[in-house]
Amino acid sequence: MKEQWDKRYRPDEYIYGTEPNRFFKEWIDKQKPGKILLPAEGEGRNAAYAAGLGWDVLALDFSYEAKKKAIRLAGRKGVKFEYRVMGVQDYRTDQKFDAIALIFAHFGREVKRVLFPRIIQMLKPGGQLVIEVFSIDQFLLDSGGPKNPDLLYDLKEIEVEFAALDTQLLEKLEIEIEEGSKHKGTADVIRYIGVKP
Repeated sequence: MKEQWDKRYRPDEYIYGTEPNRFFKEWIDKQKPGKILLPAEGEGRNAAYAAGLGWDVLALDFSYEAKKKAIRLAGRKGVKFEYRVMGVQDYRTDQKFDAIALIFAHFGREVKRVLFPRIIQMLKPGGQLVIEVFSIDQFLLDSGGPKNPDLLYDLKEIEVEFAALDTQLLEKLEIEIEEGSKHKGTADVIRYIGVKP
């Protein structure tokens, strides 16, 4: 899997673009900067944007090639953030975050089983979890995302996994995406915002 992602990220092209995800941008533009965790951050587009707003950013991804591009993007945008090359399920800390964002972060069941409870634990009281992911119905579309249905999401799964948070938003909708060459066209997504009590 790691080799597959390194190969995907190796070309100079930013395959998901250099601008932040639209939903993430709309959310973060309204927030007071704090400490944010971005698991499965890839080429760094959301990390660079958050850092530019004054956030203390920790990005995780298991691709060295993605990190290289993320650091290059940070340099181009004149920002700095921490980026660790590791599987998100392996990250352990006693630190607490003001926000955690999963933007098109798709994991197998075993990773979710470990990661999701840990995400709740890592949020400060009042901290927010922000998610935009492809829904199970994305399987029928060709605008991006995994072709393995086990890696896609449904509303019930999000609701159950993050029941400990106060749900501010949970919706499934069809949108048009334009994020580099790999996310383009009509997409079926789930958006979620939850706050830790």
